[in-house]
Amino acid sequence: MNHTAMQLLLAGVVVLPLLGAVGALLPAPPGLRGRGPDQAVLRHGVTVTGVVLAATVALAIGFDHSHPARMQATTDISWIPALDIRVHLGIDGISLPLVVLTALLTFLCALYSYFSMPQGPSPKAFVALLLLLESGTLATFAVLDLVLFFLAFEMVLIPMYFLIARWGGNSGGAAPGAPSGRESGGRQAAAWKFILYTLLGSVVMLLGLLLVGVKTGTFDMVALATDNGPKSQLSHTVQLVAVLAIGVGLAVKSPLWPLHSWLPDAHTAAPTVGSVLLAGVLLKMGTYGFVRIALPIAPEGMHTFAPYLAALAAVGIVYGSLACLALVRKGAKGDLKRLIAYSSVGHMGFVLLGIASMTPTGVNGALFANIAHGLITGLLFFLVGALKDRTGTTDLDTLAGTTGAALYGRAPRFGALLAFAAVASLGIPGLAGFWGEMLAMFGAFHPAPGLSRPAFLTFMALAGLGTLLTAAYLLLVVRRVCMGATPDADEPAAAIEEGTASPDEAAHHAAPGKRPATGRTAGGTLIPDIARHEYAAWTPLAALTVLAGLWPAALLGLTDPAVQQLLGGGK
Repeated sequence: MNHTAMQLLLAGVVVLPLLGAVGALLPAPPGLRGRGPDQAVLRHGVTVTGVVLAATVALAIGFDHSHPARMQATTDISWIPALDIRVHLGIDGISLPLVVLTALLTFLCALYSYFSMPQGPSPKAFVALLLLLESGTLATFAVLDLVLFFLAFEMVLIPMYFLIARWGGNSGGAAPGAPSGRESGGRQAAAWKFILYTLLGSVVMLLGLLLVGVKTGTFDMVALATDNGPKSQLSHTVQLVAVLAIGVGLAVKSPLWPLHSWLPDAHTAAPTVGSVLLAGVLLKMGTYGFVRIALPIAPEGMHTFAPYLAALAAVGIVYGSLACLALVRKGAKGDLKRLIAYSSVGHMGFVLLGIASMTPTGVNGALFANIAHGLITGLLFFLVGALKDRTGTTDLDTLAGTTGAALYGRAPRFGALLAFAAVASLGIPGLAGFWGEMLAMFGAFHPAPGLSRPAFLTFMALAGLGTLLTAAYLLLVVRRVCMGATPDADEPAAAIEEGTASPDEAAHHAAPGKRPATGRTAGGTLIPDIARHEYAAWTPLAALTVLAGLWPAALLGLTDPAVQQLLGGGK
């Protein structure tokens, strides 16, 4: 594919969702309304995200895989000449997988929402916000100008805020059936916490980006990454200040312990598609910024702060696992969405540990773990959201009950897929979660020259402990939610005749087909298994998890040459 076609494809991938967001707010043409305007706008979301996904696949096919370290599909147009700010787009082996992942997850979210639209205001606003979120995320991974990177980085905050505040559920593990005012207050608080944390971090990051631009005279990320380029004008002190300022903003989004506390509340309150996109792509914006900006532009400053970043990452790995173990224990009233959110703190700790090693092995592992986490955790949030739709709750004690939720018996395919996603998340060999974590730990085993090897060996040992704790809590989740004896369907009728039935059992028996108010399935009745639209939304994630686990070279072949050049100063 020629350069002009690639340019148009990349520009279209970034701009089309933005145009689609505007189109979603316009009245639907009468011939396209189907069963109504709401269905038309949801179909519009599926169409636009589907076209964007097709364009990213064409971009990946046309990408010159023999030179993944070279920026391709580049567009470089002067935007604000007085400040030397340019509309500079391009992709290489580092950004291409993230662009494809973003387009895939957004399309699957739009497809899922077409059949399972979350309760809330107008679907028009929902689809417009979803497309605006996609445009900002894609732009973050495609732009090569520091100012444009900041603008794209901030562009995603407002749509995610409204998705949580207007379409989200209860926060903080509130009991099902809680008053709607309490539920609304919980998601509003979670949305405010999300935006305040990320905005405050971004303000500090902007100061660091401006410092780099003012000191070097350019905001061009490609020029700044070259060894003999403008970054040679950055003194050691300036690099330290720049990495500290930029790193704070990136660390909040990553999220790095102890700046992570916004994440569990946001995930617990967000609608299903909001959680999928938040975990699948938004968290990757922070770690991508470390690789694209901090490592190549301010290597001396990054070298100084690398041990501290690694230490916090290792603590985050253990902390996230311990928090999950606390939530999964019986009687803790732990929320399953909250548990997966804390697991993300641990998994993203591996990504940050790999980056902090400043070695090709560690950084490649971090980039691989980014993609693996997006696939696996995206699938987990889809499944947990569907489980809440079926049962009315994500409270682990309520789901488990006295005999276990017994998904294997009541919805065997659903239970099997949930177990598969949990096993993939714990990093078992042969699935995507294994390679990134292993390579990140290898990077810590042999960190870059000048970094304390004993310290990094300690961090590696903590990360290894985290993998054991991760296996423990995920297997407990599978045992409590998927296993357990399925009560006999005739038991409620017999209990009613004997006068020993509970009110819930009596109500369920008297009105077959209606769930009890608590959302629990009484008497062992089957909950709905995987529907066709759910197969369509979830199968690609499961298949890619297996493919990446069995064929890691497909991804590492893209990232490794680009990482080698990035760490070598872009020579």
